[in-house]
Amino acid sequence: PAEDVSAGMGRLWLEPWLPQLLSLPGLALAAALLLLVLCLRAQRTRRPGEPPLIKGWLPYLGESLKLQKDALGFLKTLQKQHGDIFTILLAGKYITFILDPFQFQLVMKNHKLSFRIFSNKITVKAFSIKKLVTNDDLNNELHVCYQCLRGKSLDVLMENMMQNLKQVFEPQLLKTTNWEMACLLTFCSSVIFEITFTTIHGKLLAGDRKKFITELREDMLKFDDKFPYLASDIPIELLGNVKSIRKKLIKLLTSENLAKIRGWSEVVQMRQDILEKYYMPKDFEIGAHHFGFLWASVTNTIPTMFWAMYYLLRHPEAMAVLRDEIDHLLQSTGQKKGSGFSIHLTREQLDSLVYLESTILEVLRLCSFSVIMRFVEEDLTLPSETGDYCLRKGDSIAIFPAALHHDPEIYEAPEEFRFDRFVEDGKKKTTFFKGGKKLKYYLLPFGFGASKCPGRFLAIMEIKQLLVVLLTYFDLEIMDQKPIELNRSRLLFGIQHPDSDVSFRYKVKT
Repeated sequence: PAEDVSAGMGRLWLEPWLPQLLSLPGLALAAALLLLVLCLRAQRTRRPGEPPLIKGWLPYLGESLKLQKDALGFLKTLQKQHGDIFTILLAGKYITFILDPFQFQLVMKNHKLSFRIFSNKITVKAFSIKKLVTNDDLNNELHVCYQCLRGKSLDVLMENMMQNLKQVFEPQLLKTTNWEMACLLTFCSSVIFEITFTTIHGKLLAGDRKKFITELREDMLKFDDKFPYLASDIPIELLGNVKSIRKKLIKLLTSENLAKIRGWSEVVQMRQDILEKYYMPKDFEIGAHHFGFLWASVTNTIPTMFWAMYYLLRHPEAMAVLRDEIDHLLQSTGQKKGSGFSIHLTREQLDSLVYLESTILEVLRLCSFSVIMRFVEEDLTLPSETGDYCLRKGDSIAIFPAALHHDPEIYEAPEEFRFDRFVEDGKKKTTFFKGGKKLKYYLLPFGFGASKCPGRFLAIMEIKQLLVVLLTYFDLEIMDQKPIELNRSRLLFGIQHPDSDVSFRYKVKT
């Protein structure tokens, strides 16, 4: 079944299967058939004109274990041995990696390479959305909704988001100035999820709103923890209670239950109107669409916020610069820090905080380990500076931006956090070079082309607003001095989570 792996090729998918697999009847027959398939696929050889082929010694899995253990180091080693373009066998799929950033444009412009095939598979496997696979009109209409996440519509969302931030934090500002302890990832998850949900979907009309948000967040995080397995084509039945959790989340966002929530954003209203054109009003799949949209709204914003806070807490000199920059802006706009919550900053004003933005971009550079995938729909020849390469129909092409983000030729000491890395002469730095040539693509945490994250502007603004509030109104101190590393279990899927939570404390500034 992993023949249809779409995004998680680097995962060792076999391990969680073993207990269930060993209990199946007719195991000997199944094993024999599987062995036959593996042997047939392992017979592939490199044809003239194709990139170097690395199959490894494990049938089917190929080099999955090495990629899982240290993707960046492994790909860098292969790059030294084989050049910037090579094909690897990973969990039954042949993936051609392109590591030369000057060749990325070839991938984006080639119409024989498809992103939609990958996205459709994930919507079916992870979110149980089936109609998008067969209905291009629905797909195209929903894509138009993303215009509501930019321009004037984004300004409205930002205004509502700041009001929701006020409701979250204003009760804190009325408390005494005693220190309060918290776990950083839990804190970021709680705040980001609540303000994102209330800004995009609205607020529950009746009942215990806090309980509703808390249960929704906890279930969403449980589902998200297993998402890489779902995207890697592991049957949901083998992932514990994930199927029941998904069903519960979808049900909460069906048309019937969304009607109990007031304050829909423009993008949710527009999506609902479109979905009602293609589905019956009580169709369960409408809830699946809203569930997928909510998941995409928080899944990478939460860990990004965590890492931004973590690095600032570990680098007080960076926090001091950001505080000064924010204070200067507030003073220049006539906003004084009083006893209440009175901040109001426009998108343009937030964008003027160059050190704040640089900090967020640096976090994305350090912690994003996503992969940009395209499916080869028919045999094609890919030109490059070192020669043309032939690619086979049914294979995939991958761009791994982390190799770009950690290239010492582009970024000095790439393993270090430098909050001002993207600032030059007091302005945003956008010029980076490799081999003496200016790079068009130097930072790709959101993908590019058809797969570029449509919610990137809202996510960045949300993190900026939250950091401004925290740095303006609160004293913040980290309590754990233990170093925190990336959790590699989400390899190839967006922003990596930390391998453990970390304690910090905060109190209202006097």
